[in-house]
Amino acid sequence: MLIFGHLFTKDTNMDKPVRIQSFQFLDGSWLKIIAMLTMVLDHIAVHLMKNNPVYYEPFFSIGNHHLMPYYLLHNIGRLAFPIFAFLIVEGFIHTHNRVKYGRNLLLFAFISEIPWNLVFSNTLYYHYQNVMFTLFFGFLALCAIEHYKNDTPKLALSLIVLFIVVYNFNADFGYKGFGFIILLYALRHTKVVQAILGCCLLPSDWLGGLAFIPINMYNGKRGFIQGKWGKYFFYAFYPVHLFILYLIKWC
Repeated sequence: MLIFGHLFTKDTNMDKPVRIQSFQFLDGSWLKIIAMLTMVLDHIAVHLMKNNPVYYEPFFSIGNHHLMPYYLLHNIGRLAFPIFAFLIVEGFIHTHNRVKYGRNLLLFAFISEIPWNLVFSNTLYYHYQNVMFTLFFGFLALCAIEHYKNDTPKLALSLIVLFIVVYNFNADFGYKGFGFIILLYALRHTKVVQAILGCCLLPSDWLGGLAFIPINMYNGKRGFIQGKWGKYFFYAFYPVHLFILYLIKWC
């Protein structure tokens, strides 16, 4: 129990680990851009290429190994969720107002439901919910860990209740994504262990482990995406790009 207490207790000195400056040159803004681009490539593959046989034709081959457009984009897209999960952890740690941060996550989760449902089913109903709900529940878990860090029974109860909600909510990446966010937070001070266990417990396939390359190139700085407009552009990008894909796919 002492081990978990140590992992879940915030230590201002440990929140700033020694970094290899020459290797860690990506700030938070570049991580956001990488996450958005890889997500878009994945969604292009899933929504615009998956059912078209032409995108399964290899355009590059080495021996018996073939590279096909659909699998190329879909596999690149595996990097997106681990990076978004990492950004949730960073946002939780560094935000000046956690209430507003959580409110924005939940607000855009509901906003994203409309384009999410449309792009998947061409109707206003789809039996799975979008990934922003998973990110929001992960954020709530971090809030519980911080709030009840000195009260183990309440912490355990809070996480169990949240897990049950997530398990039955049917959001994208679900309970695995929820647990992955907690894992990244718990191991935030031990980057090597974080990457190793993160690769073993990925909510998607093993290619998502490559996300730990840009994650560990992060220098801890916020970057150029700042201010109110920059912040809301990052939130709005998710539902907007889904709606554009819906228009292309169904219209």
